[in-house]
Amino acid sequence: MITLEGVRKKYSSEVAIGPVDLEIPKGGVTALVGPNGAGKSTLLTMVGRLLGIDEGTIEVAGYDVTSTPSKDLARIVSILRQENHFITRLTVRQLVAFGRFPYSQGRLTVEDEEVVSRAIDFLDLTDLENRYLDQLSGGQRQRAYVAMVLSQETEYVLLDEPLNNLDMRHSVQMMKHLRRAAEELGRTIVIVLHDINFAGHYADRICAVKDGSVVEFGTPAQIMTDEVLTRVFETPVTVVEGPNGPLAVYY
Repeated sequence: MITLEGVRKKYSSEVAIGPVDLEIPKGGVTALVGPNGAGKSTLLTMVGRLLGIDEGTIEVAGYDVTSTPSKDLARIVSILRQENHFITRLTVRQLVAFGRFPYSQGRLTVEDEEVVSRAIDFLDLTDLENRYLDQLSGGQRQRAYVAMVLSQETEYVLLDEPLNNLDMRHSVQMMKHLRRAAEELGRTIVIVLHDINFAGHYADRICAVKDGSVVEFGTPAQIMTDEVLTRVFETPVTVVEGPNGPLAVYY
């Protein structure tokens, strides 16, 4: 599991994260939701050690994120940030192969190539693997980045708003791919989402973050209520029963 105990991050006297105490169980999909600026991405990047913590401890599968050597941690947890800008012109396959770096150090083996191919196939990118990233649509490019993370073959996968800039169809496709990765590949996926209805439908657990603190954690059935969502997002929310589960209506 992922465990945070007394975690704090202070930016200024007015802006701070924590203290956060949280346990995210192994397996399935956990969605981090909440208002803009609540601290969702900060929490995720601290778990992925892309951002240091000021106080507390974070453990992933029993490994202390702060003290575990990078080469070891990279085989346990992978992370995809919002900002993914590769300066060089890469093909899809070259990008996905970066996920093998913790194992190959840039010198791909036959086994590495097989893992890369599996990740490309899993994200339905086979016909695009020799295309350059700047020749892809936004949705295709985003799938390529997720394939890169999956090719790292870590049990824990952290994704910061992977639905950014995706239209409705591509957002649904992405969530279905991630759901499959959790179920078929056995990955533990933690994902920052803006759309509470995607969280309610695809996640096993929802963690609501507000003002730098975790204010709710539970199943979609526990979180998808008028009272909880109205309080978390500070806007009137009515939850209705849709054809495939509860839907939050807030417009």
